[in-house]
Amino acid sequence: MTSPNRTKHNTIKGLLLIAVFFMALFPFIFISETEVEVSEADLSDKPKKVTVEQPKHNVDLPNFLAIADINTRKQQFFDFLKPAIDAENAKLAKLRAQIMDILNTLSSQQTLSAEQQLFLSSLANSYNVKITADAEVLSQQLLLKVDQIPRELVLVQAANESAWGSSRFARIGLNFFGMWCFKKGCGLVPNGRDSGRNHEVAAFDSVEQMVSRYFHNINTNPAYDLFRIIRAQLRDNNLELRPDVLATGLLPYSERGMDYIVEINTMLRHNHRFIKV
Repeated sequence: MTSPNRTKHNTIKGLLLIAVFFMALFPFIFISETEVEVSEADLSDKPKKVTVEQPKHNVDLPNFLAIADINTRKQQFFDFLKPAIDAENAKLAKLRAQIMDILNTLSSQQTLSAEQQLFLSSLANSYNVKITADAEVLSQQLLLKVDQIPRELVLVQAANESAWGSSRFARIGLNFFGMWCFKKGCGLVPNGRDSGRNHEVAAFDSVEQMVSRYFHNINTNPAYDLFRIIRAQLRDNNLELRPDVLATGLLPYSERGMDYIVEINTMLRHNHRFIKV
């Protein structure tokens, strides 16, 4: 008889093999949403030349770079973002519970109420899911996208993409994830943007708006299909949403490819004690 622990180990191993196989087949799929990629080296106290710009938000953003103690800086950075991340995950958990209630209603051969039908269609529009007359199929498709992202993974990506909150896009545009927008004036024009390009790095009014946009990007962008498949497999096997396993599905987030994934997982290990507090 195979032990439960061995079964879980084999499942996770299988998911990682799927991720590697996907990366081997599609090494060219990179939808980079970052202008600056950073590492833990960016926590150094070396003086940086900064161009003075007026923030596009009214958030009282801590001056993380001014915090001399590295451990204190890390903890304050994570503590600043945790409430918005936890709130977004709680919202997604509530939406998933409503979808599960609908599936339970359907499995008992009951007819959905008008309110339930409206809920499904509205959610499908929000998450770019094609509306179908088969409510069960629609619900299952929604479950792939309407789901949580581990707090640890979100925090580490934010630290990596924003140079621990010190990048221009974080300070001026309140964008800790390097997300792009394509309407003139929607954000900040990247320094050195190639001629003919029209993207900007999005600016946000609140931390909640920024975090919500990040979650929606990961949950709907076709580039992260693999991320969502891995997450669904973990759910199907009643396994925790391990950030290190899910990180393999974020390969398209950076042109650095596997080096980016390795760095994210290294940061997960090094910062575990700060994130869990």
